[in-house]
Amino acid sequence: MRKMIIVTTAVLALSFPLTVLAMDHSGHSMDHKAAAAHEEVVDGVKATFTVQTMADAMKGMKMDMPKGMKETHHVSVAFKDAKTGKALPEGAVTVKVQNPDKSTQTKELMGMQGHFGADFELSKKGKYGIMCKFLLKDGKTRQAKFWYAVK
Repeated sequence: MRKMIIVTTAVLALSFPLTVLAMDHSGHSMDHKAAAAHEEVVDGVKATFTVQTMADAMKGMKMDMPKGMKETHHVSVAFKDAKTGKALPEGAVTVKVQNPDKSTQTKELMGMQGHFGADFELSKKGKYGIMCKFLLKDGKTRQAKFWYAVK
């Protein structure tokens, strides 16, 4: 079982940069000026998380909200070398959100202009547990977690 997990992680890590290169985000200005929801240094990497409503995220990209979208919030994370401050934009990132009712949502975050992000449904008031596992270019898997309150 452990061997299967290691092989799966390696395949994801090696295929992720190709996925990022194939995506076209050139038409979108990613204006993420949301305040940091959480910052943490993990094994020499500073992870800065933002959580913003989809309305704010779409406004920052100068786009309209798509009809019928169930996701309510955009969760993003940017990584920097803690010593040099140099951005670390390559890797594979997974976020698991524990909802107030203890159900969960898990998504692979997409690389987009220096950070990683995905949309989640945080429609109920309460505390959400946000757990992130990331494998950056150095090949080391790291984790960060925090609580986020929706009022």
